[in-house]
Amino acid sequence: MALEITQFLLAAQSPDANIRTQAEASLRQFQEQNLPLFLLSLSVELANNVKPLESRRLAGIVLKNSLDAKDSVRKEHLVQQWMTIEISIKSQIKDSLLRTLGSSASEARHTSAQVIAKVASIEIPRKQWPELIGSLLNNMTQQDSPAALKQATLETLGYVCEVISHQDLVQDEVNSVLTAVVQGMNLAEHSHEVRIAATKALYNALDFAQTNFDNEMERNYIMKVVCETAISKEADIRQAAFECLVSIASTYYEVLEPYMQTLFQLTSNAVKGDEESVALQAIEFWSSICDEEIELQEYGTVEGGDSGSAHSRFIEKALPYLVPLLLDTMLKQEDQDQDDSIWNISMAGGTCLGLVARTVGDSIVKLVMPFVEGNILNPDWHCREAATYAFGSILEGPSVETLGPLVTNGLDFLLNAIRDENNNVKDTTAWTLSRIFEFLHCPASGFSVISPEKLERIVTVLLESINDAPHVAEKVCGAIYYLAQGYEDSGTSSSLLTQHIPRIISELLKTAERTDGSDFKLRTSAYETLNEVVRSSNVVETSLIILELLKSILHKLGQTLELQIVSSDDREKQGDLQASLCAVIQVIIQKLSSTDETKPSILQAADPIMILLLRVFACRSSTVHEEAMLAIGALAHASGPEFEKYMPELYKYLEMGLQNFEEYEVCAITVGVIGDICRALEDKVLPYCDGIMNHLVCNLQSAELNRSVKPPIFSCFGDIALAIGEQFSKYIEPTVAMMRSAAEVCAQMDNSDEELMDYGNQLKRSIFEAYSGILQGFKDSKPELMLPHAGHLFQFIELVFREKYRDESVTKAAVAVMGDLADALGPNTKILFKDKAFCVQFLGECLQSEDEHLKETANWTQVMIARVVS
Repeated sequence: MALEITQFLLAAQSPDANIRTQAEASLRQFQEQNLPLFLLSLSVELANNVKPLESRRLAGIVLKNSLDAKDSVRKEHLVQQWMTIEISIKSQIKDSLLRTLGSSASEARHTSAQVIAKVASIEIPRKQWPELIGSLLNNMTQQDSPAALKQATLETLGYVCEVISHQDLVQDEVNSVLTAVVQGMNLAEHSHEVRIAATKALYNALDFAQTNFDNEMERNYIMKVVCETAISKEADIRQAAFECLVSIASTYYEVLEPYMQTLFQLTSNAVKGDEESVALQAIEFWSSICDEEIELQEYGTVEGGDSGSAHSRFIEKALPYLVPLLLDTMLKQEDQDQDDSIWNISMAGGTCLGLVARTVGDSIVKLVMPFVEGNILNPDWHCREAATYAFGSILEGPSVETLGPLVTNGLDFLLNAIRDENNNVKDTTAWTLSRIFEFLHCPASGFSVISPEKLERIVTVLLESINDAPHVAEKVCGAIYYLAQGYEDSGTSSSLLTQHIPRIISELLKTAERTDGSDFKLRTSAYETLNEVVRSSNVVETSLIILELLKSILHKLGQTLELQIVSSDDREKQGDLQASLCAVIQVIIQKLSSTDETKPSILQAADPIMILLLRVFACRSSTVHEEAMLAIGALAHASGPEFEKYMPELYKYLEMGLQNFEEYEVCAITVGVIGDICRALEDKVLPYCDGIMNHLVCNLQSAELNRSVKPPIFSCFGDIALAIGEQFSKYIEPTVAMMRSAAEVCAQMDNSDEELMDYGNQLKRSIFEAYSGILQGFKDSKPELMLPHAGHLFQFIELVFREKYRDESVTKAAVAVMGDLADALGPNTKILFKDKAFCVQFLGECLQSEDEHLKETANWTQVMIARVVS
């Protein structure tokens, strides 16, 4: 029997803090003491039309938050809680929720729809609540169902389809859901509220409709209804219908041929004359078609399709009509001086034009250039900006041969245009220059539109323009970034930039100090560009300049430690600045330690760097913690065994990082840095290994730690074993037990979920890396310790070999560990290798690969196995 909780729910929203705190405590106490009754009472409150709207609203919110959470660990906990509740109470809760769909209060209906979907996301995959879809469809088919109930039911169906997988429903249910939804979109029968809910529900149900789209008659009917809905009187319904078309473009590309004439007409009319929200979706339709065709060109298949998916070349066929349509949108820009986050029809048109260029390549150029040439000198800034934007948009896709002469001729013009009187034109010109440098400036591959004679002028113009308005300066940073990047690994060409580097560094440091850039985006861009300039420079020629920069950065980092911290805002600003400075330090360490000539200079600076980084850790900011850790990893790599002297002071911060479950990225980076330290110190890391291993094992056992940290931990086991050799023997039993259970998790993983598949690949690769490290670590002294585990490792390799879709990095790691097994255990593995016929197949497959590194690994493994078997 539900309890009366109205007064607590109302009091929890009181303006009086004391009343509010008391009420919240009472609700929390009720929740902790009797969760099933608490949830039942909330559902009864939500369903009761007599209760005040405020208490019903909060009841719905608390109910929803008791079933779902953003954090995956908390979410799993809530799911388990729900699963343990008695079936009879769950049935009462669900009945209350379904009843609420007929409530006279729209807010209660809406909340109930969301909560039903939360319950469905837990129960339907577990084959519970099989009657839900039937109950909802019943609301749609009853003669006297009020419009409000139909609207809420369609909304619920949409939410349910969003949270479950298409494998969770049988085809009959899918057919009934689609029928109800498509009928709900019918103009003649239903109110505006019902039709918008139906159209949004169709959007979420499209993933389920594969069989229906395979059937021509059903497909024709669905397409007819969606196209009719796309010309409804109401803009929000038109927008929702176009959203469906966008989804259909990417999900059912291969069956669109018969409808394309109609779809072009529909989208074209919307782009030319409809409200912006509708026009944006119409452009998005063509962007989706581009995405599919780009994927077909790159991989010969569209996502979800088989390798025989038809490439219909819709973009190529529509090109003469589509390009003018998009160019026209680019003249409709607003004055967006300060805000890059604005998404309007001009931005959408330019983005789509860029995708069209990537889809069709050279053939777009002759369609766009007359527009560019006709508008670039126009007195109206809208025309000049659109011409520059169009030119910048088509720089990726067409060949260097086609674009090269145009860009070479246009470069001087653009360098003048960056001084235009209009800020929008300057902004777009700087962006276009950055695209030119990104795609058409790569001396390493033998082509660049920048001649040595032009470089002086380019640098001078960019360094003048970096003092412009913040949003222009930010784009200029991007241009300098790609300009520098082009000279990386380019042999003698990299020297061309050397003479300009002191000026570039000086201006970037000044830009980073500017206080007029909103949200510190400009400062971040300036530091990221500075990093790229250092990374790309000719290290021998610029080492003194980089050392000067290091002094300057260390000085700035020291100053941040003296800042007056009064508010959390101050703390955040300090943390962001320190993070940027630590990132520069990391890049400088990596650069100067990359050659024998320049490495001594970084080793001389190691002490002051380390002292400052340790002081930064003491500030306890997570954003800094990550960057400072990465800098320390770089320093360990550069210093080698000498790094040992810093360990007594550093160790407590490593422990802090390993225990930081909340900011799990910090934890993951700390694990990676421990790997760097092991490689640097080798057996000198031994005094710290008990503590480190203890934390790593605890982390693997914890249900609270985000799962993404677990693969790096296994890789770290390999690094530790490799560093300390036979001393790892005392950790072998718990470590291998963990690896075995992780391998079992891999074997049972659902590979239909892309996110889970990625995680599975990381986990498999890291388990193999751990085994490799342990085998190599024991090779010279105690290889026999791994003999009992060899059989299990073989099983795991075979499991991976037999997978239908195998990630290449996992293949490499699996083949490498086979070689390590033969190398470390020698003749002891003879019988195992003779038994396992799959090894020969596996190696044969890898030796046929086009990946040179994989071939090399497979060759080495083959030699190791041959040595054992013969």
